[in-house]
Amino acid sequence: MSESEFTALPDMIRATAAANGEKLALVQDGRTLSYAALDAMMDRVAAALQREGLQPRDTVAICAGTSIEYACAFLGALRAGAAVAPLAPSSTPESIATMVADCDAKVFFLDKDVGAALGAVLEQIKAKRIGLDEGAPGERHERFIAPEGTKPAPVTITPDMAFNIIYSSGTTGAPKGIVQSHKMRFGHVNRAQALGYGPDAVTLLSTGLYSNTTLVSFFPTLGLGGTVVLMRKFDAGGYLALAQKHRVTHTMLVPVQYQRIMARPDFGDYDLSSFFMKFCTSAPFAAALKADVVKRWPGGLIEYFGMTEGGGTVVLAAHLFPDKLHTVGQPAPGHDIRVIDEDGRELPHGEVGEIVGRSDLMMSGYHRRDEATAAARWTSPEGLQFIRTGDVGRFDADGFLELMDRKKDMIISGGFNIYPSDLEAVVRQHPDVADVAVVGVPSVEWGETPVAYVVSRSADPEAIRSFANAKLGKTQRIAVVKFIDELPRSHIGKILKRELRDRYVSEHG
Repeated sequence: MSESEFTALPDMIRATAAANGEKLALVQDGRTLSYAALDAMMDRVAAALQREGLQPRDTVAICAGTSIEYACAFLGALRAGAAVAPLAPSSTPESIATMVADCDAKVFFLDKDVGAALGAVLEQIKAKRIGLDEGAPGERHERFIAPEGTKPAPVTITPDMAFNIIYSSGTTGAPKGIVQSHKMRFGHVNRAQALGYGPDAVTLLSTGLYSNTTLVSFFPTLGLGGTVVLMRKFDAGGYLALAQKHRVTHTMLVPVQYQRIMARPDFGDYDLSSFFMKFCTSAPFAAALKADVVKRWPGGLIEYFGMTEGGGTVVLAAHLFPDKLHTVGQPAPGHDIRVIDEDGRELPHGEVGEIVGRSDLMMSGYHRRDEATAAARWTSPEGLQFIRTGDVGRFDADGFLELMDRKKDMIISGGFNIYPSDLEAVVRQHPDVADVAVVGVPSVEWGETPVAYVVSRSADPEAIRSFANAKLGKTQRIAVVKFIDELPRSHIGKILKRELRDRYVSEHG
């Protein structure tokens, strides 16, 4: 991409405001904001940040639930040339304080729920606090922003500047800040034009604005002059009502949300004929569920497999490839996806290994973590830099990628590699199983052994274990089936297998 092709997102929004100021930009809970009003609010936020001494390339952190104020704070900080660190409210208080310090945030936007959750830890945070709603700690947003009509000092945003820092682990482990540049985000907006995003797009988003899952639809919609409908807290019935009311054309959902929507007996009562394209990413998407969405929900369905770090993206147009729903699709145009073994050697199609990828859309690196950045990279024989995904998979004969598991979730039992996804697929065939996760737990005899946590309508875990083991190979057999009311999930629907492993060890020693 040449410098002349690049346009910063704040400038894209300003251009829409100038050309069509009354066009709706944001909708939430009956409130609306036009492009002219959004552009003016971005100016007021940017001017206020500059008043506080914020310089281009400084960082602003935000930790709050979805709101119009959140969106304006994020976009206004970008206009001031700042990088934004959107933090998950589900993170522990200690992790939130660590992330604010790690990114060296000068200003910290938060809401009352986050303030209450932080408790005494709040005093460890040295950044200036701005409360996005009533009852939030810090200076109120309304008093912080500059007066109406205020214009910030102009800032030239270049492609290399950090757009945002997204932390990859805010619940367990040491959080790593993934630095994405303005060039990378511009690439996301650019490619979205081929997917129907534009002035007529109405995008409904019900996952948090702190998640990259959400942002890869949020920014293209606004950058290309569409309307974003924000849903603060997801529920399937409320989602369907909003989709019908606003004649929604685009959406991004995680698999568990599709599952809950499609399970509603009144799904067919809603008029969803306005949909052009639906998207999914972030967690395994069952083939049967994809097929149901394609069959009963108008518009196309695209599944993305990739990482917040960027690198390679794999795309499955489920509505075009009904016989490939067990895969995550093919590499996106211009994206190079390969599979490597433990020693870093490239593997041919059909063989299982770690997935690596490269493209023009790659992170600048992990913030202040050169060693972690280097460890995340693989260099090809021809000297090209790829990003390791940590996922295990293989290409089929047609070049479609079959995803197995996270590398760290693979079970090694008696020297054999066991992929939990294979076992989960068999357990799901039992008619009384609603959901399942298989994890490896310590075993004196085998090193590790598989244990299945099952959400079930049955009262007999042993019957489910016998059913599955009759269909599994000798080395794959499940040692224990344990019933659980609900599988633990992250804010974007990923099953937290580490919690299940820890739970088993704490119960059984």
